[in-house]
Amino acid sequence: VGLTTCPEPMIPANGIKTGDRYMVNEVVAFSCEPGYTLQGHSHISCMPGTVRRWNYPPPLCIACCGGVLSEMSGVILSPGFPGNYPGNLDCTWQITLPAGYGAHIQFQNFSSEDNHDFLEVRAGPQHSSALIGQFTGSQIPLPLMSTTHLTIIHFYSDHSENRPGFRLTYQAYQLQNCQDPSPFPNGDIVKSDYSAGQSITFQCFSGYVLIGHKVLTCLHGTNRKWNHPFPRCEAPCGYNVTAENGTIYSPQYPNEYPNSQDCSWLISVPHGHGIYINFTLLQTEPVTDYIAVW
Repeated sequence: VGLTTCPEPMIPANGIKTGDRYMVNEVVAFSCEPGYTLQGHSHISCMPGTVRRWNYPPPLCIACCGGVLSEMSGVILSPGFPGNYPGNLDCTWQITLPAGYGAHIQFQNFSSEDNHDFLEVRAGPQHSSALIGQFTGSQIPLPLMSTTHLTIIHFYSDHSENRPGFRLTYQAYQLQNCQDPSPFPNGDIVKSDYSAGQSITFQCFSGYVLIGHKVLTCLHGTNRKWNHPFPRCEAPCGYNVTAENGTIYSPQYPNEYPNSQDCSWLISVPHGHGIYINFTLLQTEPVTDYIAVW
């Protein structure tokens, strides 16, 4: 006996159907155009039986009110687009990119109730993050460059007049690095990632003391810069030493020591231990400049 086919499934608005065979056990797949979210089952199958039918109804493709986008590029639509958005919306989209990337945002459509319904773009993960754009009315905004890997897009509408809303696209772009702090005399730099949002740590060789901030973070912004000036490692004029081994340098070593110095180092080790001192270099002005050990 000949089996009839399942009825041709309806293609959802703003959706895409894959598969054109509707016999028993055949599967049809659905997906949505960029910016829309599939609501329902992405695959449906033609069921056996005296009456041909699909095991699930065709899905819908909707523009959601908010969400998290982690792809390197994407589309964001106002709910209901290309139709009018509803009233009393409070939608937040977060663009989450890898550290070191920002979002290049471009608007294809924009129409909202002037001075009542607003779209905000903020560089950062919070609603209190730096505002880089606020838009209302019918003029299409100019492109934006978010200089952080986390970008917030917030849209809210009141209860009155509604408009078609907006369609925007974003594309990740690589942020420039902060200035390379190398060379770092008399010390080491731990972790050499100088991209936006990353931190590096400075440490001095034995005998030197760190002057400045130990940890620096590369700030987001149009111009990459560190949150503090570069530190430096200096040989100080005297300090207390408690380590069981180490090195002591004259002030400003390996450069010449300054004039009129009077420096004292106190070396303290546990009871029952003595201190072995080994001079590997001694260059002073005879008689007038000297080092004494007590």
